[in-house]
Amino acid sequence: MRKTVLTYGVIAGVLSAVMMLATLPFLDTLGGIKGYVVGYTAILAAALLIFFGIRSYRENVGNGKLTFGRGFAVGILICLISCAFYVATWEILYFGVMPDLGDKLEASMVQQAKNEASTPAEAAIAVQRAHDMKRQLDNPAVSAAFVFLEPFPVGLLVTLVSAAILRRK
Repeated sequence: MRKTVLTYGVIAGVLSAVMMLATLPFLDTLGGIKGYVVGYTAILAAALLIFFGIRSYRENVGNGKLTFGRGFAVGILICLISCAFYVATWEILYFGVMPDLGDKLEASMVQQAKNEASTPAEAAIAVQRAHDMKRQLDNPAVSAAFVFLEPFPVGLLVTLVSAAILRRK
């Protein structure tokens, strides 16, 4: 199980890290909903390797047999490795390579809030939330937790669906 999990986990992790590196420079132009669509599409593309990892385990290690529990274990471990790569890439970018990334994110959130707010009070609340988010992201532990929560639910969902589809007695 270790070889399959490590192989597919590292491939998924590298894919998610490369996708982040490829899309983050376009943060200013993507912004808003387009940024979420591109980001989560990249996360889903990396998470699809969970399916292939579970299938590989079933065919190569399980001799064509796989329980839901074993499939879930393989998938969630692949997901966790991939998420670790994603978080590590973010931390290196945020705190090392692109130290102005937090300011850019905050400015983008403030601009979006001002564009979408219907009253000055709503805009002020949204601007305060952007400032609070920036302050929290400046803490490496909190930043890692927030960033982990981006790809993990997608990976968990793909793991559950894949383990259910690929189980075979």
